[in-house]
Amino acid sequence: MTTKYIEIQNVEQTFKTKKGLFPALRDIHLTVAKGEFVALIGHSGCGKSTLLNLLAGLTEPTQGVLLCANKEIAGPGPERAVVFQNHSLLPWLTCFENIHLAVERVFGATENRAQLKARTDAALALVGLTAAAQKRPGEISGGMKQRVGIARALSMEPKVLLMDEPFGALDALTRAKLQDELLDIVAKTQATVMMVTHDVDEAVLLSDKIVMMTNGPAATIGEVLSVDLPRPRNRVALADDARYQHCRKAVIDFLYTRQGHVEKVA
Repeated sequence: MTTKYIEIQNVEQTFKTKKGLFPALRDIHLTVAKGEFVALIGHSGCGKSTLLNLLAGLTEPTQGVLLCANKEIAGPGPERAVVFQNHSLLPWLTCFENIHLAVERVFGATENRAQLKARTDAALALVGLTAAAQKRPGEISGGMKQRVGIARALSMEPKVLLMDEPFGALDALTRAKLQDELLDIVAKTQATVMMVTHDVDEAVLLSDKIVMMTNGPAATIGEVLSVDLPRPRNRVALADDARYQHCRKAVIDFLYTRQGHVEKVA
C-alpha cells in the first residue's frame, strides 16, 4: 500500500466562539494509502472528529488543503461515506428503506428499480441483516442499528469510509463482534478507512496505521505508528502476540505518559 490516496497538507482549523478564536487543529500533515485502515486516537478535545469532518467535506479548513484521489475535498461526495457514533437512521423507515434512500441518491439517475433493490439487498447481506430488512430501527438492537448504518455507507460503494467512534455506544461483546465483522467487510471491499476511536485495543486490532493526536487546543499529529500485524487478524491469537503488545504499549505510553492530562490547580 504505497499509492497516495488521501493527502492532508498543512491543515489548520480555527473556530469563532463567544470568547474569541479557538484553534482546534494546527500543522496537520498526513498521507493515507489506497486500501489502508487508519485509526485516529487521542484524548477528548484533540480534534479527531474535527479532522474527520474536514475529510468528509462537512467543514472547510481555515488553512491548508485536503486531497482525495488527487482532487481537492471541497464538500461532501459519494466517494466518501461517513458512519457516526449515532446511527442516524430515519425511525419511520425500515432498514431496507434507510439503505435504499442512500442507494437511490447515488445511483438513481443511472440505474433502474431492480438494480437499486439489488444494491440494497447486497448491502444488507454484507452485514448479515437480510432477515431484518422490513424492521424499523425501534424494533432492532443497538448493534443492529449500527450495522444498518455501516450497510448504508457501504451501499454507496465509497472509496473512503470515514467512521467516528462507530462502536463507542455499544456493550463490549457487541463491540467486539462488530469489530470482527468490520475486518471482514474491509477485506472484501478494499475500502480506505479512517476511524476515530478512544479505544487502544480497537485501534491496534483494526488498523494498519495509528495516528496519535496531541492534546488540544491547537492539537496536531504527535506520532504515527505502523501496525505490522498480518491479516486476517484474530483477536484471540493476537492477545499473546508480542507485536500486538508492543503496539498497544506504544499507544498507551503516548496517551497516558507523554500526553497525560495535568490537573489544573485553582
